[in-house]
Amino acid sequence: MPTLNAEIVTSGTEILLGDIVDTNAAWIAQQLREAGVNLFYKTTVGDNEPRLRGVIELGMTRSDVIIITGGLGPTVDDITRDAIANATGCPLELHDGTLATLQARFARFGATMTDNNRQQALIPHGAILIENPVGTAPGFIVETERCAVIALPGVPREMKQLMADTVLPYLRARLGS
Repeated sequence: MPTLNAEIVTSGTEILLGDIVDTNAAWIAQQLREAGVNLFYKTTVGDNEPRLRGVIELGMTRSDVIIITGGLGPTVDDITRDAIANATGCPLELHDGTLATLQARFARFGATMTDNNRQQALIPHGAILIENPVGTAPGFIVETERCAVIALPGVPREMKQLMADTVLPYLRARLGS
């Protein structure tokens, strides 16, 4: 029976400095345990692309799966997608379907979508998109030869939905269960 060794990375200076308590990592850890995935590392990194990229690069040498939460929003400190693209060598590309979904969501709420929100439709080349029905930031999975890097929003309600709907079935399929 195959095994998966995982690590969790939480991205955000507000979490690193204790302004927000990291409940995501604890919840994800419980879900991984129940799914039969081995969890070996948990790391918190501030909003710094070189440091986050370094953590991802290290994780790719020692884990089968890296789950990253946070840093997928529309602000300048949301650097997770860039860090993953740089660590995996998969350049960011505009995902037209995601852009259309974002535009429709903003129109439905009578709001104007800004260029900042457009960056949420950028995902690494070849990544598996994880649709986000409860927020604006989609997740994605980048599969490398060694590791799957999974990016999820930091908003707990959104992260839990994407984890339950997509990530856990993906992991179970990799485990053959």
